[in-house]
Amino acid sequence: MISLIGMGSGCPESLTGQGLAALQGAGLILGAKRLLEHLPAGCTDHCKAVYKPEDILACLAAQPDTDTAILYSGDTGFYSGAAKLLSLLRAMGYSVRVLPGLSSVQLLAAAVGRPWQDWKLVSAHGRACDPVAEVLAHPQVFFLTGGGDTPATLCAKLTAAGLGAAHTLVGENLGTPAEAIRFGLARELAAQSFAPLSVLLIEREALPPRRTPGLPDDAFIRGAVPMTKQEVRAAALAKLAVTPTDTLWDVGAGTGSVSVELALAAHAGRVYAVECDPKACALIEKNREKFAAYNLTLIEGKAPEALDALPTPDAVFIGGTKGNMDAVINAVLHKNPAVRLCIAAIALETLSVAVAALTAHGLAAEVTQISVSRTKTAGSLHLLMANNPVFLITGART
Repeated sequence: MISLIGMGSGCPESLTGQGLAALQGAGLILGAKRLLEHLPAGCTDHCKAVYKPEDILACLAAQPDTDTAILYSGDTGFYSGAAKLLSLLRAMGYSVRVLPGLSSVQLLAAAVGRPWQDWKLVSAHGRACDPVAEVLAHPQVFFLTGGGDTPATLCAKLTAAGLGAAHTLVGENLGTPAEAIRFGLARELAAQSFAPLSVLLIEREALPPRRTPGLPDDAFIRGAVPMTKQEVRAAALAKLAVTPTDTLWDVGAGTGSVSVELALAAHAGRVYAVECDPKACALIEKNREKFAAYNLTLIEGKAPEALDALPTPDAVFIGGTKGNMDAVINAVLHKNPAVRLCIAAIALETLSVAVAALTAHGLAAEVTQISVSRTKTAGSLHLLMANNPVFLITGART
């Protein structure tokens, strides 16, 4: 019989009764060196410090008839190597049982006297992790840390995005005599160092209501910089078919109204607002803060040069190019030939250039004209006042 045992904190006291009995009855014990150094009394001396699946399988093949215990820290069902090994063992015909242990989530919750059922559980240990996206999507996020992603580095990323005021709790060496709990703001803990065995809990304050698309025009901080109006923004987001995890560009971002709408719609993604006018950049920063759009990054520069270092986009909105329409479209399609693209134009000349540029790249241009009139009171009367018509141009592969 092979037993995959969760050893909790790694101390004998955190073993379950089942785990303890299986461990004391095993003829061979395998696991990381740290776990083998803290075995309870009554265990065999036949132990090997191995944890990689291929090394474990080699040990099992050498002693096929020996009851074996394989140790894992924490719980076998919480980001544990037990899952991969279990599937391999079952595929090879081994008789296996899984004996869970205390997870670091349970240990932290118990240490601070809190329930954990509402926490979002995320691993930043050996996995790609975007702490900003996770914290924007959930008010309470638990991070399993390790390797290059420590509590400090995760807090630094949150601080850089504008979430430095988030309440932060770090648990070090949980369930051991060296256990320590630290509290503070993300920006404070970003400058500290922590034990290698640490976990992180981030709790942010409530964000403003995330109503999209088509926020009212007067919701934005405005100046003399032109702004894409509410109805056009709503239509543009529909044309771009934004999903929560998209990487998005807003080229010629102006006040940032479209950028903010994109950021709120792609709450688990990233938005890059590209703008060269210093006054417009200042407005983008103010609107980013007002709407807590912390997944929005301002890129100060002129397209297409400013686009070179940006990650590949899933969708791009082009609101202005300073006369470089063809070069900007070329740069966008070079990054992603299958990108979802929407171009806004007011002048007929801009419309013509956009259609020609899309056609030159083998795309079938589709043009939608949006004409919006709004009421204006004149005494007891309501008169319709027309806004400038706007063209939205999209392109699809023929």
